[in-house]
Amino acid sequence: MAVKKTPALTVIEAPVPMHEQVYRQIVHALMSGHFDPGQKLTYRKVAQQLGTSPMPVRTAFQRLQALRALDVLPNGSVEVPLLTAEGFTSLMEARIAVEGTAAEMAASRLNGNHLRAIRRHCRERTEAARSADLERYLKANFNFKFAIYRHCGNDHLLFLIEALWLQAGPFLRKLVEGTGMSAAEVLDVTWHMEAADALEAKDGARARIAIAEDIRRAAVHLLEHARFRIPTE
Repeated sequence: MAVKKTPALTVIEAPVPMHEQVYRQIVHALMSGHFDPGQKLTYRKVAQQLGTSPMPVRTAFQRLQALRALDVLPNGSVEVPLLTAEGFTSLMEARIAVEGTAAEMAASRLNGNHLRAIRRHCRERTEAARSADLERYLKANFNFKFAIYRHCGNDHLLFLIEALWLQAGPFLRKLVEGTGMSAAEVLDVTWHMEAADALEAKDGARARIAIAEDIRRAAVHLLEHARFRIPTE
């Protein structure tokens, strides 16, 4: 008697709703340094840039306000937070703690394909720095870091990192401003290469140190040169 084969089930993924697409685009823009600290954003202007209506932008802004990634202004528009120097220092300390941990955890989970992608992003960041291409550098830096963190094996930790990057990303655009140095001099920092080497050697402790130092060096530079909000008494 012939046994009928059960046909394989096909998983049909539901399309991503427009409000979620818009939210993800704005999140990526904040995390990758597309917006400046203190920049004013309006629903209509951002909707025009994204080619959508203001409603999904409004919904995205409300979600981002809850994550402290955007501040509401009295006139109804929103602003990318301009932190005080103290607030920025606290933010960078949190990044060092959680991102260093994520890198250490990822070291034992990365396979050959993951490592090749990390190496590629590492080279792209180096090339962008040496050619003084800030836009390309910000993209490569984001891709490099999250190619590591996504393999830490802890979704809660990754959520914390993304929430911190929502506030930190805009400041990275200020790395080359007001320094009196060329962009190549400012950006050509090699701790990302040390991190890639450590991950390839599966040396989690060394990867943690390299990522922490990469963040710390940028933080010290920004504290010296970037504009911060003056605290009110």
